[in-house]
Parts: sequence; C-alpha cells; structure tokens
Amino acid sequence: MKTIHDINFENKKALIRVDFNVPLDENGKITDTTRIVAAKPTIIKILEDGGAAILMSHLGRPKAQEDEFSLVQICSAISEIIGVEVNFVDNCVGERVEQAAADLEMGKILLLENLRFHKEETAGDSAFAKALSQLGDIYVNDAFGTAHRAHASTTVVAQYFNAESKCFGALLAKEIESLDRVLNNSEKPVLAILGGSKVSSKITVIENILDKVDEMIIGGGMSFTFIKAQGGKVGDSICEDDKQELALEILKKAEEKGVKIHIPVDVVAADDFANDANTKVMDITAIEDGWQGLDAGPKSRENFDTVVQRAKTILWNGPLGVFEMETFSKGTIALGNSIAAATKNGAFSLVGGGDSVAAVKQFGFEHKVSYVSTGGGAMLEMLEGKTLPGIAAIKE
Repeated sequence: MKTIHDINFENKKALIRVDFNVPLDENGKITDTTRIVAAKPTIIKILEDGGAAILMSHLGRPKAQEDEFSLVQICSAISEIIGVEVNFVDNCVGERVEQAAADLEMGKILLLENLRFHKEETAGDSAFAKALSQLGDIYVNDAFGTAHRAHASTTVVAQYFNAESKCFGALLAKEIESLDRVLNNSEKPVLAILGGSKVSSKITVIENILDKVDEMIIGGGMSFTFIKAQGGKVGDSICEDDKQELALEILKKAEEKGVKIHIPVDVVAADDFANDANTKVMDITAIEDGWQGLDAGPKSRENFDTVVQRAKTILWNGPLGVFEMETFSKGTIALGNSIAAATKNGAFSLVGGGDSVAAVKQFGFEHKVSYVSTGGGAMLEMLEGKTLPGIAAIKE
C-alpha cells in the first residue's frame, strides 16, 4: 500500500482529494471540524517536504452553483486548523484554475471550489477527471468518506497518474489498516457489536463478518426482529416483519460457524416515542401492547459488559437505543464505557457508522477507543467485503 510516507514531495504539487463535506449552521459556520483536523497530517507532511497542496472536495449535494455550498465559506477555518493560509479559486477546472495552480508556490495551499458544482464529478466523467489531473504532479486520495464512490475526483482521476505518482493520504491509509486489522489480522476473541434500527441495512455486513468474529452483539431496534422471529412479543417496538425468516437464518448460520450471538434480554420500554414518555423495564420477549423498547435494559448492559471485557478486537457499528433522547441513552453510554475499559486493558476497538460516531463524540468516548472511522457508507461497504473503487484506483 503506497502512502504519502513513501514519497518525497519536494518541489512537487500534490493534488489531494480531501473530504471537507462538513456540517454548517445557518450562518455558514462549521459545527464539526473533525474531517478537516483528520486531513491535517497529510497536508503538513507535503508542505514540510517542500511541496505544495492543491485541495479538492465536495460539500453537500448542490443542484447548481449555489452559494450555500461554496467552499469559500470554510476557507478561513481550514487556514486556522492547518496553521497555513489557504488560497481559494472559485472553480475546480478551467484556465483560471490552471493559472492559480501554476502560480502556487511551494509551501502554500490552494483550495478549489466545490467539485459537485460540475455534474461531471458524480458522473465520473473522464474529460473532467483529466482536467483535474493536470493541476498536480502527484495524486493523493485522503477521502475515505467518498472512497466507495466511482466519481471523477476519487477514482477516475487516478488513471492519469502512474504508479509512482499516486498514493493514499495518512487518513485513508489509517482507515484501511484499522479495518484490515479487524477483518483480517485481528487478535482473538473478535467481537462485533451491531446496533441501529434495521436488520435490512446490515444483512450483508452480518453475513460477511460471521466468518471473522467469535461473538456478536445485536442490539438497538434490529434486535426486535430477532426476538419476534423466535416467538417473543415486542409490543409496538420497531420490527421488520418481512425479515423474520432472515433473522432465523442468521442465527442458524452463526450457530453452524460457532459464533455466539448476544441479544438484549430486557429493555427500557416507553408508552410514547418521546423523551418525557412513561417508562418501565420489561423482558424483551414480553413487551406489552402500547409499549415500545427504546433502549437496552440494565441486565442487558451487564451482560454486554461481560462480553466486551473478554474481547481483544472490537468493532462497534450502531447504537443500542435512541441515544439522541437522554432518557434512552443509558444503554449506548454503558456500552461506550465498557468498550473504553476494554481498550484501556489492551483491546483494539474500532467505531464506525454515522450514529455510533455521533454517539461516541456526544458522550466523550472519542479518545477512549482505538480508532473512530470517518466514513459511514464506505466503512459499511468494506465490512460487506466490497472493494472500494477509490482504494482500487490507487492500487492499480
């Protein structure tokens, strides 16, 4: 795997695909700078070598050239985080951009305008990718969040650089290594914790990782589909009735492979989907009508802690309850504490997928786990066993 550490960027202009698709408030201020901070090591390495950095990214899903999606509004924040002034050009291809790239001095940074202002970006257009490629000497892909998309800037552009002049950035390399460590080079026992509301969105992940894990916790809303499939009563809890057969198949496959599956035994049930609803703890197999399970109960939290403490490799994808509401956040917080303790005792823990990452940040576990992945969809596809086009393009 060729990374930025295998290349000397002295007197070279690096064209870097970053993922600066950051959340903005109504005033255009960034509410979470994680993705920019994560790209900093790659940019700094290039500048310290004596090279220059040309950054390209998308922001949001613009339908045309809309000001609310312009990268100019995050330019000063990038300068502040990187510690180097960032120059901006209001397009990403064309004569003006080519001139700005040509004039860029070593040690400096140039940020291009939103790639998705051109429909050719998401279409994976070759001419557009070629125009981008002419801006730099070396192509660096450091955008894990978009590595599963065969877009012009993430995949197609790589074909215009030879093997010696394209590589992975520090962030993307760390993502690949961390996932590889869980899936292929893990210390046993390996535990996967899958939460979230739907079995359907995690089927391929479950099927692919059954061969790689020793134990699996299935929590959150999707646990009710498994409980109902086995004859339990789930009240008004979220449940995919059409996936019950599949749930039973998964349990059977796990048994055949010797994988222990753990499902909550009790839940915090509520009479309404609201933070101030009436709540009581119920057996997960006997939830009363008019009540819905919205969090893992105290006994389940204890059971899960025991499972987590014996694991040496932990993958966490998806919360155990509706953690956005304080009343139903206890199960997810308890799980975070369990994983933090196991990590402190030497386990390798990888957290990924939008909701679990949000939970980890919200409850302060970010620096208490081994690695927090920056890409939701990309991580899920890697867990499904797919080859991501953005990764394959660098390796080719």
